Amino acid sequence: MIKNWILGVLSMTLVLAACSTQTAPVRDGQTAYERKQYAVAAELLQKDYNKSKSRVEKGKLAYLIANSFDRLNKSEQSIKWYQIAYDNQYGLDALKAYAFALKKAERYEEAMQAFKDLGLEIGSPYEYRREISACQVAIGWKSNRQEYEIELLEFNSGSADYAPVIYKDNQLVFTSDRSASTGKDTYFWTGNAFSDLFVVDLGSNAIAGFDAMLNTANNEGTVCFNQAFTEVYFSRCFSNKKDEVSYCKIMHSEWTPSGWSEPQVLPFTEDKVNYVQPSLSPNGRLLYFSANHPDGWGGYDIYAVEKSTGGEWGQPALLSRSINTSGDEKFPFIDQDTLYFSSDNHTGMGGLDVFRSFKMRDGSWSPAHNLKTPINSGGDDFGYAIDYTQQPDGAILQKGYFTSTRESGVGNDDIYRFTKIVLPPEPEVIKPEPKPEDYKILLHCYVLEKIYEFPDNPNSKILGRKPLPGAGLSVQFERKKEKKTIDEAGFVVIELQENTDYQFLASNEGYLTNDATFTTIGIGKDPENPVQIFELEIVLEKIFVNQEIRLENIYYDFDRWEIRDDAKPTLDELVRNLKLNPAIQIQLSSHTDCRGSDRYNEDLSQRRAQSAVNYLIEKGIDPVRLSARGYGEGVPEASCLCARCSEEEHQQNRRTTFTILQ
Repeated sequence: MIKNWILGVLSMTLVLAACSTQTAPVRDGQTAYERKQYAVAAELLQKDYNKSKSRVEKGKLAYLIANSFDRLNKSEQSIKWYQIAYDNQYGLDALKAYAFALKKAERYEEAMQAFKDLGLEIGSPYEYRREISACQVAIGWKSNRQEYEIELLEFNSGSADYAPVIYKDNQLVFTSDRSASTGKDTYFWTGNAFSDLFVVDLGSNAIAGFDAMLNTANNEGTVCFNQAFTEVYFSRCFSNKKDEVSYCKIMHSEWTPSGWSEPQVLPFTEDKVNYVQPSLSPNGRLLYFSANHPDGWGGYDIYAVEKSTGGEWGQPALLSRSINTSGDEKFPFIDQDTLYFSSDNHTGMGGLDVFRSFKMRDGSWSPAHNLKTPINSGGDDFGYAIDYTQQPDGAILQKGYFTSTRESGVGNDDIYRFTKIVLPPEPEVIKPEPKPEDYKILLHCYVLEKIYEFPDNPNSKILGRKPLPGAGLSVQFERKKEKKTIDEAGFVVIELQENTDYQFLASNEGYLTNDATFTTIGIGKDPENPVQIFELEIVLEKIFVNQEIRLENIYYDFDRWEIRDDAKPTLDELVRNLKLNPAIQIQLSSHTDCRGSDRYNEDLSQRRAQSAVNYLIEKGIDPVRLSARGYGEGVPEASCLCARCSEEEHQQNRRTTFTILQ
């Protein structure tokens, strides 16, 4: 659905707000839930549940109780209450959360069945096939021999403690939002303090704030040092006014005779992009980090940027599709020619899993290898760091630390120590060396359409996606162009060339044309797995003629009509789709709430609609294809008496829409 084109953009920004700490006692579960006080909320909401006589109300309360337990990493309680919510007609959201909670708890057989049930209910087994497959793989991994031993460290708190790195004198520097953090405000996203850098002495477990020059009232975290500990890189998320969107930048500071210097933002950073989780190569010349740049493959991706001999940073380079996916790749850690990172899209055991990839002689990266259990679990596992002070010794290959949200911990995120051991040799199996013709890169290209809660309403909830058999696909690479047809299963298999960029254009009658890209540049050959398979999904939007489609995140300042910066991504996506579909004509409309006079609202809404049209024209759209219409308060979306409309209903009525006219 077009109104959801930029939902991914919002989910990738860190929204920071300087909310005052709530010290007044909370007397009802709903308020406790809204204030992120989940332990209090779970208790109070259960009392409300027991008093409720309505099955619908019981379903809603049970869902909030389950969410509260999920935030507290109490899997069994969350599973129980998601099941209760679903049984009390809360619907697909409860079933979906129930399935993922089962997976998080590593109850994979039950999770597989729940995902199958979910696919049947929405009418598309396709949507959750990867989750079912991941559960099957995880079951197999749990029965494998384990090459790691892990230990929960004593200094963990009830807050989030994560992303440890080795520091001098038997110390670790880590990130935490424990109450000792700098500043008195609360980060509304977590309900805890803003995060800071802390240092722990591993001998005594004594913990202190790392340094006042680095820690501020903002969110700081995910640090790395050069080998001499004279340079430090870390993320800082700058918060401005309350409820404004803020972004994280990578900071750099140097050790001087008077202490750490004033941290500076690295020069390659761009506005409105989050840069997080730096990791520095041993020679100090190559910096790896994660960012949600719009030119990436989707979500957060891992980049590398090189520093010249003169100390100047170049431009970041996106790592290959061996590493980056359409999901999130985060927390890189570079160890010579090996990159450890976490991903929620490569096949894993739950949320984020830790993977490793090797840099080949030709500069390409090997396929991502999952570290499996016990490093990975049904929860989020990330922040893998090797302890170089611990030398390999006999049966021990490696020691280090990582972070996990698994339920065996004491807080939201906890730090574990790992020991990688030498396993007894297995019977040798001699495999023939792959021949050059055995190496293949296959792309399973799916063309999909969205499943709406109400099929004839493009503004209704999206339940999932399903294949669109018979769609046409144009593939362009180098100077060649090929036509493909999507089969009955909704996809086509394409064998790709090495080191080649591909452009795809998908179309189907009654749908808007959409495009996508894929590259095999940087994908290394793996003798253990000579045939590498990747997936590409292209979603086509059904054309709803003469139906208003809401454009999300189009906001205006009070009594103004100029296009704000935060509205431009939505309009830019509309520009892209208009260029891909040159035959369509649209009307852009603006609506106000009922407050203010009819004449004022009509005039203001017309100006706002025209501003949106003017923006599209400036971006190269032919004015003949566009028209503007201000409806004022005349066509409300929420039906309520003006004096009795809630603020949520007023917001629902203040909207910008577009309509495909032909």
